[in-house]
Amino acid sequence: MRKFKKSMPFLIGAILVSASPFYAIADNNDPNAHVSESISEIGESQTRLTLEQCIDMALENNPEIARNIWNTKTAMAEKDIVQGRLWPEIGVVGGYSHYRDDRLITPRRPGGSDALQFTDQLVSGDIVLSMPLYTGGKIKNEVKATEQIVQSTQYQLLRNRRELVFNVSNIFYSMLGQQAVIDSLTFSQKALEEHHKIVAELLNAQKAARVDLLRTEVRLADIEQQLLRERNVLNIQHALLANLLGLNQQEKYVEIEGELMEVDLPANIDQGIELAFKNRQDYRSLEARANAQQRKLDIAKAGRLPEISLRASYGNRWDVDSSQDNEVGQVGILVAIPLFEGGRIDAGVRREYSRLRAKKEALRELQLQIRLELETSVSNIESTRARINVTEKAVEQSKESLRIESEKYDYGKGAIVDVLDAQSAMLESQKNYYRALAEYNTALAQFHLAVGEV
Repeated sequence: MRKFKKSMPFLIGAILVSASPFYAIADNNDPNAHVSESISEIGESQTRLTLEQCIDMALENNPEIARNIWNTKTAMAEKDIVQGRLWPEIGVVGGYSHYRDDRLITPRRPGGSDALQFTDQLVSGDIVLSMPLYTGGKIKNEVKATEQIVQSTQYQLLRNRRELVFNVSNIFYSMLGQQAVIDSLTFSQKALEEHHKIVAELLNAQKAARVDLLRTEVRLADIEQQLLRERNVLNIQHALLANLLGLNQQEKYVEIEGELMEVDLPANIDQGIELAFKNRQDYRSLEARANAQQRKLDIAKAGRLPEISLRASYGNRWDVDSSQDNEVGQVGILVAIPLFEGGRIDAGVRREYSRLRAKKEALRELQLQIRLELETSVSNIESTRARINVTEKAVEQSKESLRIESEKYDYGKGAIVDVLDAQSAMLESQKNYYRALAEYNTALAQFHLAVGEV
């Protein structure tokens, strides 16, 4: 890692930290119930957060992550609902009927000793059992489809967590670079104020022109407005970070601490693509969605097949007037065969097939997007690394140029314009360096996001 001299106190650094690959889904009803407690614990111990602490807090408190957790729970519940259809259903059915004319209560044994009973008011109660025996694979494919949906939502949750890690890292590195720029401006402001005093003393001794003092004051005013602008950008970045962390406005404002570093990363596009197809959670999620859609197509095709089910019941019938009862029971197998349904089954098959093709095209589109993201991230890494090398040399050269111009002016052999220009050039090269360093760290995080690494 390249270091600046002790006279340059502006270099801030960064800690690149990965987040855990899985998020344990909490069983509590409110995923944000512990937000204030976790923030207050950090606030009691310190007011500055590292990148790792910011990531942990964001994964714990971010509302989008909490929403996706509940979506995953919903998919799990839907899977359990479908699996329940494989089991028999047992229920109690009761009723009361009033007839305009008397009805015969069916005797237990025709031709037996039971007397025939007629009534116009009948109370019934039955225990009913029903169970599917054959559905053409509908229920089986529905179960597999919901399992794929659950897997898809879990992968999507992991992907959303990884994107949140990148977003937090991105704003974190930007804030470090922004703070370094502000420190550079502050240092330049102090240096110009000292130079302003020297020019004022030379003016009083009639060894400098008044225009030199005015030019210095103009440059001081320019640095002041730059400071105001850059501090406003930093305040906006603080607000963005607080939003990602899930902080409320009334909660304690926290600062960050870290270090920007130039770390060599061998970024190969072909290897990155191979890793991305294996690790990218959004790619795996879309694959699971496509597999689930294939199951739905099979379900639609099974609509042409017969359905066979078992039905059994046991109960009683009561005559309201005489309070006499009569036991009834039955066991049977029902067969339902579609003969004509107005073309709904064929239309459903075409619909599910079209959805399957759309899912596969979306998968192909994501493959192209992954390649584009990898190429972009690798290009950004190489570009920012080259910019760091160039701007670092420019900083050293501008420092030397400022030293020479300042000495020339002190000995009365230089002009104030040259000193101010050299100072401005040094400030600009420092700002470019810090921003390139921040963008380099962001490009590294972008590459990890594109590959799907955690």
